[in-house]
Amino acid sequence: MCGIVGYIGPRAAVPILLEGLRRLEYRGYDSAGLAVVAKGRLKVVKAAVRVDELRDLVDDGLTGTAGIAHTRWATHGEPNDANAHPHTDTSGRIAVVHNGIIENSERLRAELVADGVALASETDSEALAHMIAAALDGAVSLEDAVRKTLLRVDGAYGLVVFDSKNPDELVVARNGSPIVLGIGDGEMFVASDVAAIVRHTQRVVYLDDGELATLTASEFRTRTLKAERTVKTPTTVEVIDEDYQLGGFDSYLLKEINEQPDAVRRALLGRLDERFATAHLGGLDLDPTELRSFRRVKFLGCGSAYYAAQVGANLVEEFARIPADAEAASEFRYRNPVIETDTLYVAVSQSGETSDTLSAIRELKRKGGRVIGIVNVTGSAIARECGRGMLLHAGPEVSVASTKAVTNMGVSFAMLALALGRVRDLSVANGKRIVDALAKLPSLLMEILKLDAEIAEIAGRYADAEHMFYIGRVRAWPVAREGAQKLKEISYIHAEAYQAAELKHGPLALIDATMPSVVIVPGDDLVTKNIGTVEQIKARGGPVIVVTNTDLPENLADAVIRVPACEPELDPILLGVPLQMFAYHVARKLGRDLDKPRNLAKSVTVE
Repeated sequence: MCGIVGYIGPRAAVPILLEGLRRLEYRGYDSAGLAVVAKGRLKVVKAAVRVDELRDLVDDGLTGTAGIAHTRWATHGEPNDANAHPHTDTSGRIAVVHNGIIENSERLRAELVADGVALASETDSEALAHMIAAALDGAVSLEDAVRKTLLRVDGAYGLVVFDSKNPDELVVARNGSPIVLGIGDGEMFVASDVAAIVRHTQRVVYLDDGELATLTASEFRTRTLKAERTVKTPTTVEVIDEDYQLGGFDSYLLKEINEQPDAVRRALLGRLDERFATAHLGGLDLDPTELRSFRRVKFLGCGSAYYAAQVGANLVEEFARIPADAEAASEFRYRNPVIETDTLYVAVSQSGETSDTLSAIRELKRKGGRVIGIVNVTGSAIARECGRGMLLHAGPEVSVASTKAVTNMGVSFAMLALALGRVRDLSVANGKRIVDALAKLPSLLMEILKLDAEIAEIAGRYADAEHMFYIGRVRAWPVAREGAQKLKEISYIHAEAYQAAELKHGPLALIDATMPSVVIVPGDDLVTKNIGTVEQIKARGGPVIVVTNTDLPENLADAVIRVPACEPELDPILLGVPLQMFAYHVARKLGRDLDKPRNLAKSVTVE
């Protein structure tokens, strides 16, 4: 979580740091701060404010050509001025910004207090500043002091350290929390996400876990915690500065909802094989014999990625006719799972940095499991840890609530299931049917986006509800779960998802005139049963909103959102989009912060 920015070069650092923080605010926005050296002294400005308010606190005359900055998602200590980053040692020589969690921080803080250090915050991060300052006694370099400190640390960190007595270098370290270096012309950047630096350079270096880097304006060098030199070759990222602009939309959430047709086109480009009615997924690095060798598929993800993974599991069972299921990656490694060598494990993450998913991958690999990654960020930790997989090609996703990445996950899973099915018993005719349907998805998504005004009107009718049910059956069940998630995270309305047949086994007791239910009704062979579920809710006086792609009896529901039909197996991909739009309009009517919902952040890199 959290956002880190650092700069060293010939230009004024403060504008670069503030702009970088603004680009990273989706990663955390409880507080913000920066540190630069001005007139030979370290100057720190930080507070429990958003980045725009921090900008107002910074003196226009604050100069300095190197500095570090941070926007926080609180882990240790409540959001307040004292707990905001950067943190410094007692003398004000060392400044530190840190993402992650130091698991042995309680012991380290206790040792510092015993040595007479007066701690100024409740954070785990502050201990690092004091420890690095103590390790600098003598002729030790800043890099060696950081290395010595980190050898005593247990936990995750993305770290940038600034020494006011030597402001011509920054020392950076990574373990479990993303850090990327930006290579400029006579200047260097560091950030927790390329969003902060892409307007300045597209040449980047990703640090690996257990690796440090020392940056000057003209060069960088990298080493391990054991002081062994490493060689890093800069790569060029595909994203550009314009990808992070609002482009006339009122929020990144709305922008990203509307970008879904183009995002799906990118995901499909070059991957559909009409001749053999399959999908070419070269990144998997699995030949047909290997694909055929799998007897089970297991998807792992967190939050929206987990719900999308349930869609993927259903698709694999339908197309390939092998057992498949999805599990929350956050639970997987803690239950001592049985790892099967003939199972394909699929790790799913928008950011590619999700800590729980990354830990599950490492447990899998330790036990000999075969795992691929499906992520949206090239060079991310999960992409590198897996070594093979699929890129979502959704483009940068800034809003905390994921939309286009989730849709592209469903599309990617469909292509994976198609490839697995075609090396088994999925016929050419059925393969061609799916290929043709996938190719139509962008135009069908365009049709759904045209329903915006209609969905806004329906959302306005129910925005005052305190609770909602989301109901789905089989293919529609994960759609209901993701729909409820979207409403909760951006509108703060309590929403629960239930399998349609489970409604009568308890939850029906909550139905009354104040409890709207959103019922997802695909045009499959379960329509009659889903109509029965709607009738059960209506019989108890509950308002019903139906999202469907088929004709239903007149006056069945209080409101109907009808989307274009596709092949039944792909219904979940399309039926999820109007639920995103519904949540957006409810939240907008309630005046919520659409891109930065309370208590949340975009990339979850802590447990």
